[in-house]
Amino acid sequence: MSRPLAAIILAAGKGTRMKSDLHKVLHPIAGRPMIEHLLDSVEALGAERVVVVVGDRREQLEKALAGRGIDFAVQEPQLGTGHAVLQAKEALAGFDGDVLLLSGDVPFIRPVTMRAMLDALHGSAAPAAVVLGFRPPDAGAYGRVVAGADGRVARIVEHKDASEEERAIGLCNSNLFAIRSEDLWPLLERVGNDNMQHEYYLPDIVGIATADGRASSLIEGEAAESIGPNSRSEFALAEAAWQARRRAEAMAEGATLIAPETIWFAFDTKLGRDVTIEPNVFFGPGVSIADGVRIRAFSHIEGATIASGAEIGPYARLRPGTVIGERAKVGNFVETKKAKLGAGAKANHLSYLGDAEVGAGANVGAGTITCNYDGYFKYGTVIGENAFIGSNSALVAPVSIGAGAIVGAGSVVTRDVEADSLALARGVQEVKPGWAARFRAAMTAKKKAG
Repeated sequence: MSRPLAAIILAAGKGTRMKSDLHKVLHPIAGRPMIEHLLDSVEALGAERVVVVVGDRREQLEKALAGRGIDFAVQEPQLGTGHAVLQAKEALAGFDGDVLLLSGDVPFIRPVTMRAMLDALHGSAAPAAVVLGFRPPDAGAYGRVVAGADGRVARIVEHKDASEEERAIGLCNSNLFAIRSEDLWPLLERVGNDNMQHEYYLPDIVGIATADGRASSLIEGEAAESIGPNSRSEFALAEAAWQARRRAEAMAEGATLIAPETIWFAFDTKLGRDVTIEPNVFFGPGVSIADGVRIRAFSHIEGATIASGAEIGPYARLRPGTVIGERAKVGNFVETKKAKLGAGAKANHLSYLGDAEVGAGANVGAGTITCNYDGYFKYGTVIGENAFIGSNSALVAPVSIGAGAIVGAGSVVTRDVEADSLALARGVQEVKPGWAARFRAAMTAKKKAG
């Protein structure tokens, strides 16, 4: 029978290597703060309680995570990871169950890996704790896990306190643990700070338990899910790794990526089958794409829903609130914002459609814009089904173009247009025969005289 689950997430560090005014765990990967990736995985496990330990710039975290049902514990001053976890004791008072000890800057630990840790905690070995280890390409300054072939962990040693022999060990400590609540607090309270940093190290609970005759168990995870970024360059590597995995998933699920390495997804991008994405396309958060859509090169899409058979781009920008209907077309250098295009509607080039509703089968000519902002408020434009908007027109909102109406090219429309009517709003053309030739002759003579 499964026990109640809680998670303690450490996020009190200063993140000095980031050189940023933004808390490290709030820096985005795939368009989402790093810590939110981790919180989603924790929630997928059904954790009843989540405590985030904060310290430096705590107000940023408390604001960003408000409304998620999270408890906060404050670590001040910061005296090490063991001391940080101990600050969550009050928030978990009365909790009796299993506890995952996690780091806010290790965002990609998968639910399946955490579940394996919890299963091992209640396995036949009956360990005091379960340690997540990993083998990075370069062990560098990671702490090392000293473990036997049977997976029993003797101790964990920080890099600065390790001997040369221990530093030669390739198995590293992720600083992620699973432990029973009844074991966690007594072990933490016995952790000392007799080390190079004079800090209270969380991994020391393993050595204390070993001295008590209770071994801990090891679960090895993939390096990609156990490494957390600490600098701008490491964030770039983490982003690249996430994108590579997402591209592979997209293609495995039936999407065609012409040049996968040039496509950038957000954490929540949804793709249907037989979607084709040409090179250099960027997806921001909130994009949903149905089957059979083609996204052409150099398009930027965020907060948009695109129905089946539509074609977008090249060089299109779809901003939040955009809804593209079936078989609709948004072409090159077209920008949309809070715009709805009905089935088969077209805006093929060089247009801006903001706060607009375009009916099915309507055609928006090149250079057309909806003038939706007067400097103070936004207003809407409605273009009816099968209407035709001539090139280089300006539709000054609020305005409505009726179904089947035609707006002549170059018009500035300020009043509603009835269905099936023609609207012309431009100056009368005047032609003066021979004027251009006389003008050129006069100017040429003047130039020679000067």
